Amino acid sequence: MNSSIKLPKKLMLLGSGELGKEFVIAAQRLGNYVIAVDRYENAPAMQVADCAEVISMLSADDLEAVVSKHQPDLIIPEIEAIRTEKLVEFEQRGITVIPTAAATNYTMNRDRIRELAHTKLGVRTARYAYASTLDELIAVSDEIGFPNVVKPVMSSSGKGQSVVKEKGDVEKAWNYAISGSRGDTQKVIVEEFIDFEIEITLLTIKQWNSPTIYCTPIGHRQERGDYQESWQPAEISNDKTLEAQEIAKKVTDALGGAGIFGVEFFITKDEVIFSELSPRPHDTGMVTLISQNLNEFELHLRAVLGLPIPHIELFAASASAVILASEKSDAISFEGVAEALAEKDVDIKLFGKPTSHPYRRMGVALAKANTTQEAREKATKAANKIKIVSI
Repeated sequence: MNSSIKLPKKLMLLGSGELGKEFVIAAQRLGNYVIAVDRYENAPAMQVADCAEVISMLSADDLEAVVSKHQPDLIIPEIEAIRTEKLVEFEQRGITVIPTAAATNYTMNRDRIRELAHTKLGVRTARYAYASTLDELIAVSDEIGFPNVVKPVMSSSGKGQSVVKEKGDVEKAWNYAISGSRGDTQKVIVEEFIDFEIEITLLTIKQWNSPTIYCTPIGHRQERGDYQESWQPAEISNDKTLEAQEIAKKVTDALGGAGIFGVEFFITKDEVIFSELSPRPHDTGMVTLISQNLNEFELHLRAVLGLPIPHIELFAASASAVILASEKSDAISFEGVAEALAEKDVDIKLFGKPTSHPYRRMGVALAKANTTQEAREKATKAANKIKIVSI
Protein backbone atom coordinates (compact mmCIF):
# COMPACT_ATOMS: atom_id res chain seq x y z
CA MET A 1 0.00 0.00 0.00
CA ASN A 2 1.31 3.44 -0.95
CA SER A 3 1.73 5.37 2.31
CA SER A 4 3.17 8.38 0.44
CA ILE A 5 -0.25 9.44 -0.92
CA LYS A 6 -1.31 12.60 0.87
CA LEU A 7 -4.76 14.15 0.89
CA PRO A 8 -6.40 16.53 0.23
CA LYS A 9 -5.75 17.17 -3.45
CA LYS A 10 -7.00 20.09 -5.51
CA LEU A 11 -9.07 18.70 -8.39
CA MET A 12 -10.35 20.69 -11.37
CA LEU A 13 -13.40 19.20 -13.09
CA LEU A 14 -13.86 20.30 -16.71
CA GLY A 15 -17.57 19.79 -17.28
CA SER A 16 -20.02 19.87 -14.39
CA GLY A 17 -23.02 17.76 -15.27
CA GLU A 18 -24.75 15.03 -13.26
CA LEU A 19 -21.81 12.63 -13.53
CA GLY A 20 -19.47 15.33 -12.33
CA LYS A 21 -21.80 16.08 -9.42
CA GLU A 22 -21.52 12.53 -8.10
CA PHE A 23 -17.77 12.61 -8.60
CA VAL A 24 -17.51 15.83 -6.57
CA ILE A 25 -19.50 14.23 -3.75
CA ALA A 26 -17.13 11.24 -3.75
CA ALA A 27 -14.08 13.51 -3.82
CA GLN A 28 -15.26 15.68 -0.95
CA ARG A 29 -15.98 12.64 1.22
CA LEU A 30 -12.23 12.10 1.21
CA GLY A 31 -11.56 15.75 1.97
CA ASN A 32 -10.47 16.95 -1.48
CA TYR A 33 -10.97 20.46 -2.85
CA VAL A 34 -12.87 20.62 -6.15
CA ILE A 35 -13.19 23.42 -8.71
CA ALA A 36 -16.17 22.77 -11.01
CA VAL A 37 -15.91 24.34 -14.47
CA ASP A 38 -18.60 24.52 -17.15
CA ARG A 39 -20.00 26.81 -19.84
CA TYR A 40 -23.08 27.82 -17.82
CA GLU A 41 -23.80 28.88 -14.24
CA ASN A 42 -25.23 26.63 -11.54
CA ALA A 43 -24.44 23.39 -13.37
CA PRO A 44 -25.09 20.29 -11.21
CA ALA A 45 -21.50 19.73 -10.02
CA MET A 46 -21.10 23.44 -9.22
CA GLN A 47 -23.85 23.09 -6.61
CA VAL A 48 -21.68 20.79 -4.46
CA ALA A 49 -18.13 21.89 -5.39
CA ASP A 50 -15.90 24.16 -3.32
CA CYS A 51 -15.90 26.78 -6.06
CA ALA A 52 -17.06 27.18 -9.65
CA GLU A 53 -15.91 28.87 -12.84
CA VAL A 54 -17.90 29.59 -16.01
CA ILE A 55 -15.75 29.56 -19.16
CA SER A 56 -15.68 28.31 -22.73
CA MET A 57 -13.64 25.10 -22.57
CA LEU A 58 -13.01 25.41 -26.30
CA SER A 59 -11.08 28.62 -25.57
CA ALA A 60 -7.38 28.07 -24.91
CA ASP A 61 -7.21 31.49 -23.23
CA ASP A 62 -10.08 30.69 -20.87
CA LEU A 63 -8.52 27.36 -19.92
CA GLU A 64 -5.16 29.01 -19.33
CA ALA A 65 -6.72 31.65 -17.10
CA VAL A 66 -8.69 29.24 -14.92
CA VAL A 67 -5.80 26.78 -14.49
CA SER A 68 -3.35 29.58 -13.69
CA LYS A 69 -5.77 30.97 -11.14
CA HIS A 70 -6.40 27.72 -9.24
CA GLN A 71 -3.21 25.64 -9.87
CA PRO A 72 -4.92 22.24 -9.53
CA ASP A 73 -3.06 19.01 -8.80
CA LEU A 74 -5.26 17.09 -11.24
CA ILE A 75 -7.42 18.11 -14.21
CA ILE A 76 -10.35 15.74 -14.75
CA PRO A 77 -12.36 16.20 -17.98
CA GLU A 78 -16.04 15.23 -17.82
CA ILE A 79 -17.15 16.27 -21.31
CA GLU A 80 -15.90 16.04 -24.90
CA ALA A 81 -15.89 19.69 -25.96
CA ILE A 82 -12.51 20.79 -24.60
CA ARG A 83 -9.51 22.38 -26.32
CA THR A 84 -7.53 19.18 -25.77
CA GLU A 85 -4.21 20.45 -27.11
CA LYS A 86 -4.17 22.85 -24.16
CA LEU A 87 -4.33 19.83 -21.83
CA VAL A 88 -1.03 18.66 -23.32
CA GLU A 89 0.54 21.95 -22.27
CA PHE A 90 -0.77 21.61 -18.72
CA GLU A 91 0.58 18.08 -18.50
CA GLN A 92 3.99 19.25 -19.65
CA ARG A 93 3.94 21.72 -16.74
CA GLY A 94 3.51 18.87 -14.28
CA ILE A 95 -0.28 18.89 -13.81
CA THR A 96 -1.80 15.41 -13.99
CA VAL A 97 -4.53 15.14 -16.64
CA ILE A 98 -6.93 12.20 -16.27
CA PRO A 99 -6.46 9.69 -17.73
CA THR A 100 -3.70 11.45 -19.73
CA ALA A 101 -3.73 14.43 -22.09
CA ALA A 102 -3.09 12.14 -25.06
CA ALA A 103 -5.86 9.74 -24.04
CA THR A 104 -8.29 12.63 -23.60
CA ASN A 105 -7.40 13.90 -27.06
CA TYR A 106 -8.01 10.46 -28.54
CA THR A 107 -11.34 9.87 -26.88
CA MET A 108 -12.86 13.31 -27.36
CA ASN A 109 -13.33 12.39 -31.04
CA ARG A 110 -15.07 9.22 -32.21
CA ASP A 111 -12.90 9.09 -35.32
CA ARG A 112 -9.62 8.87 -33.42
CA ILE A 113 -10.66 6.25 -30.86
CA ARG A 114 -12.27 4.13 -33.58
CA GLU A 115 -9.10 4.26 -35.66
CA LEU A 116 -6.96 3.38 -32.65
CA ALA A 117 -9.09 0.33 -31.87
CA HIS A 118 -9.62 -0.90 -35.42
CA THR A 119 -6.54 0.15 -37.37
CA LYS A 120 -3.78 0.08 -34.75
CA LEU A 121 -5.00 -2.60 -32.35
CA GLY A 122 -6.93 -4.85 -34.73
CA VAL A 123 -10.09 -4.80 -32.61
CA ARG A 124 -13.37 -5.74 -34.31
CA THR A 125 -15.60 -2.69 -34.77
CA ALA A 126 -18.56 -1.90 -36.97
CA ARG A 127 -17.55 -0.88 -40.51
CA TYR A 128 -17.40 2.91 -40.63
CA ALA A 129 -16.60 5.95 -42.74
CA TYR A 130 -16.54 9.72 -42.29
CA ALA A 131 -18.19 12.66 -44.01
CA SER A 132 -17.72 16.41 -43.76
CA THR A 133 -20.47 17.39 -46.21
CA LEU A 134 -23.92 16.11 -47.05
CA ASP A 135 -22.71 14.88 -50.45
CA GLU A 136 -19.93 12.90 -48.80
CA LEU A 137 -22.42 11.40 -46.34
CA ILE A 138 -24.69 10.29 -49.18
CA ALA A 139 -21.75 8.62 -50.92
CA VAL A 140 -20.34 6.79 -47.89
CA SER A 141 -23.83 5.76 -46.75
CA ASP A 142 -24.24 3.96 -50.06
CA GLU A 143 -20.92 2.19 -49.46
CA ILE A 144 -21.78 1.14 -45.90
CA GLY A 145 -25.33 0.17 -46.86
CA PHE A 146 -28.70 0.60 -45.13
CA PRO A 147 -29.69 0.63 -42.37
CA ASN A 148 -26.74 2.47 -40.85
CA VAL A 149 -26.07 4.78 -37.92
CA VAL A 150 -25.01 8.43 -38.34
CA LYS A 151 -23.61 10.52 -35.48
CA PRO A 152 -21.25 13.44 -34.88
CA VAL A 153 -17.61 12.59 -34.25
CA MET A 154 -17.86 14.80 -31.16
CA SER A 155 -20.99 14.88 -29.01
CA SER A 156 -22.24 13.87 -25.58
CA SER A 157 -24.96 11.51 -24.33
CA GLY A 158 -25.83 10.32 -27.83
CA LYS A 159 -26.83 13.77 -29.13
CA GLY A 160 -27.13 13.94 -32.90
CA GLN A 161 -27.28 10.16 -33.41
CA SER A 162 -29.85 8.50 -35.64
CA VAL A 163 -30.53 5.24 -37.47
CA VAL A 164 -30.83 5.78 -41.22
CA LYS A 165 -33.09 3.17 -42.81
CA GLU A 166 -33.01 4.38 -46.42
CA LYS A 167 -31.27 6.85 -48.71
CA GLY A 168 -34.10 9.37 -48.45
CA ASP A 169 -33.36 9.81 -44.72
CA VAL A 170 -29.69 10.76 -45.14
CA GLU A 171 -30.19 14.53 -45.33
CA LYS A 172 -32.32 14.53 -42.19
CA ALA A 173 -29.63 12.49 -40.37
CA TRP A 174 -26.93 14.93 -41.54
CA ASN A 175 -28.83 17.95 -40.20
CA TYR A 176 -29.55 16.21 -36.90
CA ALA A 177 -25.91 15.14 -36.47
CA ILE A 178 -24.59 18.63 -37.13
CA SER A 179 -27.13 20.17 -34.73
CA GLY A 180 -26.00 17.73 -32.01
CA SER A 181 -22.28 18.18 -32.59
CA ARG A 182 -20.05 19.58 -29.85
CA GLY A 183 -16.91 21.58 -30.53
CA ASP A 184 -15.93 23.32 -33.73
CA THR A 185 -15.87 20.39 -36.16
CA GLN A 186 -18.46 19.63 -38.84
CA LYS A 187 -17.74 15.96 -39.30
CA VAL A 188 -19.91 12.88 -38.88
CA ILE A 189 -19.30 9.17 -38.74
CA VAL A 190 -21.54 6.62 -40.45
CA GLU A 191 -21.43 3.07 -39.12
CA GLU A 192 -22.66 -0.33 -40.14
CA PHE A 193 -25.85 -1.18 -38.26
CA ILE A 194 -25.12 -4.10 -35.92
CA ASP A 195 -28.01 -6.46 -35.23
CA PHE A 196 -27.02 -7.07 -31.62
CA GLU A 197 -28.61 -9.15 -28.88
CA ILE A 198 -27.59 -6.69 -26.18
CA GLU A 199 -25.52 -3.52 -25.86
CA ILE A 200 -23.29 -3.35 -22.79
CA THR A 201 -20.99 -1.04 -20.90
CA LEU A 202 -17.95 -2.60 -19.27
CA LEU A 203 -16.70 -0.23 -16.57
CA THR A 204 -12.93 -0.72 -16.73
CA ILE A 205 -10.77 0.65 -13.92
CA LYS A 206 -7.18 1.34 -14.92
CA GLN A 207 -4.88 1.92 -11.95
CA TRP A 208 -1.47 3.60 -11.70
CA ASN A 209 0.34 0.77 -9.98
CA SER A 210 -2.15 -2.11 -9.78
CA PRO A 211 -3.84 -4.39 -12.32
CA THR A 212 -6.80 -3.29 -14.42
CA ILE A 213 -10.08 -4.41 -12.87
CA TYR A 214 -13.69 -4.48 -14.04
CA CYS A 215 -17.24 -4.06 -12.81
CA THR A 216 -19.89 -6.62 -13.67
CA PRO A 217 -21.10 -5.82 -17.24
CA ILE A 218 -24.02 -3.39 -17.50
CA GLY A 219 -26.75 -3.80 -20.11
CA HIS A 220 -28.41 -0.71 -21.51
CA ARG A 221 -31.11 0.46 -23.90
CA GLN A 222 -30.98 3.62 -25.98
CA GLU A 223 -33.47 5.87 -27.75
CA ARG A 224 -32.48 8.83 -29.94
CA GLY A 225 -28.88 7.79 -29.28
CA ASP A 226 -29.22 8.42 -25.55
CA TYR A 227 -29.48 5.86 -22.78
CA GLN A 228 -32.93 5.29 -21.31
CA GLU A 229 -32.27 2.47 -18.86
CA SER A 230 -29.39 0.32 -17.70
CA TRP A 231 -29.18 -2.84 -15.63
CA GLN A 232 -26.56 -4.92 -13.89
CA PRO A 233 -25.69 -7.71 -14.41
CA ALA A 234 -26.07 -7.86 -18.19
CA GLU A 235 -27.23 -11.20 -19.51
CA ILE A 236 -24.09 -12.36 -21.35
CA SER A 237 -21.96 -15.48 -21.07
CA ASN A 238 -18.77 -15.70 -19.06
CA ASP A 239 -16.80 -16.28 -22.27
CA LYS A 240 -18.12 -13.06 -23.82
CA THR A 241 -17.44 -11.16 -20.59
CA LEU A 242 -13.84 -12.33 -20.66
CA GLU A 243 -13.53 -11.38 -24.33
CA ALA A 244 -14.91 -7.90 -23.60
CA GLN A 245 -12.44 -7.54 -20.73
CA GLU A 246 -9.55 -8.51 -23.00
CA ILE A 247 -10.56 -5.93 -25.61
CA ALA A 248 -11.15 -3.23 -22.98
CA LYS A 249 -7.70 -3.85 -21.49
CA LYS A 250 -6.04 -3.71 -24.91
CA VAL A 251 -7.63 -0.35 -25.74
CA THR A 252 -7.16 1.25 -22.30
CA ASP A 253 -3.55 0.05 -22.12
CA ALA A 254 -2.93 1.86 -25.40
CA LEU A 255 -4.45 5.03 -23.94
CA GLY A 256 -2.57 4.88 -20.63
CA GLY A 257 -3.11 6.82 -17.43
CA ALA A 258 -5.56 5.92 -14.69
CA GLY A 259 -9.26 6.18 -13.97
CA ILE A 260 -12.50 4.55 -14.98
CA PHE A 261 -13.35 3.98 -18.63
CA GLY A 262 -16.85 3.27 -19.88
CA VAL A 263 -16.19 0.81 -22.71
CA GLU A 264 -19.25 0.03 -24.84
CA PHE A 265 -19.77 -3.18 -26.82
CA PHE A 266 -22.34 -4.72 -29.12
CA ILE A 267 -22.91 -8.36 -28.17
CA THR A 268 -24.22 -10.49 -31.02
CA LYS A 269 -24.88 -14.21 -31.11
CA ASP A 270 -21.33 -14.87 -32.26
CA GLU A 271 -19.27 -11.72 -31.62
CA VAL A 272 -18.15 -9.10 -29.11
CA ILE A 273 -17.83 -5.86 -31.09
CA PHE A 274 -16.16 -2.73 -29.73
CA SER A 275 -18.41 0.34 -30.06
CA GLU A 276 -17.17 3.39 -28.13
CA LEU A 277 -15.18 4.44 -25.10
CA SER A 278 -15.47 7.27 -22.57
CA PRO A 279 -12.44 8.01 -20.34
CA ARG A 280 -14.55 8.81 -17.28
CA PRO A 281 -17.69 7.65 -15.44
CA HIS A 282 -20.42 6.60 -17.85
CA ASP A 283 -24.08 7.59 -17.79
CA THR A 284 -25.20 3.94 -17.92
CA GLY A 285 -22.98 3.35 -14.88
CA MET A 286 -25.29 5.42 -12.68
CA VAL A 287 -26.85 2.07 -11.81
CA THR A 288 -23.79 1.49 -9.60
CA LEU A 289 -25.14 4.15 -7.23
CA ILE A 290 -27.41 1.38 -5.91
CA SER A 291 -25.86 -1.85 -7.16
CA GLN A 292 -22.29 -1.88 -5.78
CA ASN A 293 -20.30 -1.31 -2.58
CA LEU A 294 -18.19 1.23 -4.52
CA ASN A 295 -20.02 3.18 -7.21
CA GLU A 296 -18.33 4.22 -10.45
CA PHE A 297 -17.55 7.71 -9.12
CA GLU A 298 -15.81 6.37 -6.02
CA LEU A 299 -13.90 3.92 -8.21
CA HIS A 300 -12.81 6.73 -10.54
CA LEU A 301 -11.64 8.81 -7.59
CA ARG A 302 -9.68 6.00 -6.01
CA ALA A 303 -8.03 5.12 -9.30
CA VAL A 304 -6.94 8.68 -10.14
CA LEU A 305 -5.63 9.30 -6.61
CA GLY A 306 -3.79 5.97 -6.49
CA LEU A 307 -5.87 4.66 -3.60
CA PRO A 308 -6.48 0.92 -3.20
CA ILE A 309 -9.58 -0.86 -4.53
CA PRO A 310 -9.48 -4.18 -2.68
CA HIS A 311 -12.91 -5.46 -3.70
CA ILE A 312 -15.90 -4.57 -5.89
CA GLU A 313 -19.12 -6.24 -4.76
CA LEU A 314 -22.39 -6.41 -6.67
CA PHE A 315 -25.13 -6.31 -4.02
CA ALA A 316 -28.08 -7.44 -6.12
CA ALA A 317 -29.63 -7.27 -9.56
CA SER A 318 -30.19 -3.54 -10.13
CA ALA A 319 -31.41 -1.07 -12.73
CA SER A 320 -31.61 2.62 -13.57
CA ALA A 321 -34.24 4.49 -15.59
CA VAL A 322 -33.88 8.10 -16.70
CA ILE A 323 -36.27 10.90 -15.76
CA LEU A 324 -36.74 13.08 -18.84
CA ALA A 325 -38.18 16.55 -19.31
CA SER A 326 -40.96 17.00 -21.84
CA GLU A 327 -40.92 20.77 -22.29
CA LYS A 328 -38.67 23.82 -22.15
CA SER A 329 -38.69 25.74 -18.87
CA ASP A 330 -36.42 28.05 -16.88
CA ALA A 331 -38.15 27.26 -13.58
CA ILE A 332 -39.04 23.68 -12.73
CA SER A 333 -40.22 21.53 -9.87
CA PHE A 334 -40.80 17.80 -9.42
CA GLU A 335 -43.95 16.00 -8.40
CA GLY A 336 -44.35 12.33 -7.47
CA VAL A 337 -41.05 11.95 -5.62
CA ALA A 338 -42.70 10.68 -2.45
CA GLU A 339 -44.77 8.17 -4.41
CA ALA A 340 -41.68 6.88 -6.22
CA LEU A 341 -39.74 6.48 -2.99
CA ALA A 342 -42.54 4.53 -1.30
CA GLU A 343 -41.39 1.34 -3.06
CA LYS A 344 -38.83 -0.84 -1.26
CA ASP A 345 -35.25 -0.71 -2.65
CA VAL A 346 -35.94 2.30 -4.88
CA ASP A 347 -33.95 5.54 -4.90
CA ILE A 348 -34.27 8.78 -6.84
CA LYS A 349 -31.46 11.15 -7.87
CA LEU A 350 -32.52 14.58 -9.15
CA PHE A 351 -29.64 16.35 -10.86
CA GLY A 352 -30.49 19.97 -10.09
CA LYS A 353 -30.23 21.23 -13.67
CA PRO A 354 -31.54 24.80 -13.69
CA THR A 355 -33.46 24.54 -16.97
CA SER A 356 -35.27 21.86 -18.94
CA HIS A 357 -36.02 21.10 -22.57
CA PRO A 358 -37.60 18.10 -24.30
CA TYR A 359 -35.74 14.85 -23.62
CA ARG A 360 -33.23 16.50 -21.29
CA ARG A 361 -32.15 14.08 -18.57
CA MET A 362 -33.20 15.62 -15.25
CA GLY A 363 -32.81 12.67 -12.89
CA VAL A 364 -32.60 8.92 -12.57
CA ALA A 365 -34.58 6.26 -10.75
CA LEU A 366 -32.64 3.35 -9.23
CA ALA A 367 -33.90 -0.01 -8.03
CA LYS A 368 -32.70 -3.35 -6.63
CA ALA A 369 -34.59 -6.65 -6.90
CA ASN A 370 -34.20 -10.42 -7.11
CA THR A 371 -33.81 -10.36 -10.91
CA THR A 372 -32.69 -7.81 -13.46
CA GLN A 373 -36.11 -7.85 -15.11
CA GLU A 374 -37.82 -7.07 -11.80
CA ALA A 375 -35.29 -4.32 -11.10
CA ARG A 376 -35.87 -2.80 -14.55
CA GLU A 377 -39.62 -2.79 -14.01
CA LYS A 378 -39.28 -1.17 -10.58
CA ALA A 379 -36.89 1.53 -11.85
CA THR A 380 -39.08 2.34 -14.85
CA LYS A 381 -42.22 2.46 -12.69
CA ALA A 382 -40.50 4.85 -10.26
CA ALA A 383 -39.21 7.09 -13.05
CA ASN A 384 -42.69 7.30 -14.57
CA LYS A 385 -44.11 8.56 -11.29
CA ILE A 386 -41.90 11.68 -11.41
CA LYS A 387 -43.49 14.62 -13.19
CA ILE A 388 -41.51 17.73 -14.15
CA VAL A 389 -43.65 20.86 -14.04
CA SER A 390 -42.99 24.53 -14.69
CA ILE A 391 -43.26 26.79 -11.69
